[in-house]
Amino acid sequence: MNFIIVTGLSGSGKSSVVNVLEDVGYYCIDNMPPELIPKFAEICSQSEGNIENVAIVTDIRGGNMFLKLKDIVDSMHNQGLKIKILFLDASDDVLIKRYKETRRKHPLDESVHGSLQKAIKAERQMLSYVKEISDYYIDTSLLSAIQLKERVNEMFLDKIDDFMQISVVSFGFKFGSHSEADLIFDVRCLPNPFYIPELRTHTGMERCVSEFVMKYDQSKELLKKLKDLVDFLIPLYIKEGKSQLVIAFGCTGGKHRSVTFAEALGQYLKDKGLKTRISHRDITKHK
Repeated sequence: MNFIIVTGLSGSGKSSVVNVLEDVGYYCIDNMPPELIPKFAEICSQSEGNIENVAIVTDIRGGNMFLKLKDIVDSMHNQGLKIKILFLDASDDVLIKRYKETRRKHPLDESVHGSLQKAIKAERQMLSYVKEISDYYIDTSLLSAIQLKERVNEMFLDKIDDFMQISVVSFGFKFGSHSEADLIFDVRCLPNPFYIPELRTHTGMERCVSEFVMKYDQSKELLKKLKDLVDFLIPLYIKEGKSQLVIAFGCTGGKHRSVTFAEALGQYLKDKGLKTRISHRDITKHK
């Protein structure tokens, strides 16, 4: 049985994620106190319907009961149950904006006398230990509903196993850094196709741009060193039980150099037989 615990900051998109999981065949329950999770897992494992995929949302709405989540997860692991934690996050500014748009009260509203900023700060402190033990992490700050759906599908559409899923992503620093990344490589040091008029409107997905970027010796050497680095690191991550690895390449606008390198390294990992997804966060954005 694949058992996912969905948690994270209030307003970070847990309901949207559960809707996606439900669409791909997960049996989902929202706002379950942690103490009930082991019993529910036992019921699911003994059910005649043979429920294979389960997603439970538990968060700070559970009050003090939520603080027992780590002990409960540890206990379930000791019993041999396969539990994964998905932690959802977003920046303070985005969370505040979402609450203002929906006009909903934060679960900690009364304890901080109505201050939304204080409520978010308090919740971050209470959730810090859960974030540290999570298997999957998604920052929804800059994701559209469609992009969030793609991220969840990427993680959970296939049967979950112990094999690590790798995401290679490009982004533009002028749109903000990539907060989900485990490894970030800044390729702004390389020659920029943006300053070539006939290349400016093209992207690293096109041969004219990728060939321009990769014709320089420093680009070729950097890619070679990056391949050596991931060849060294990935077995170590897998040995430590890491379920998800996000490798991000950033350039100024997220259209040329970062895209070229994300495509090149992502294809290299695919050719090695690793479960790899390549995406480009800012390739269609303008600022």
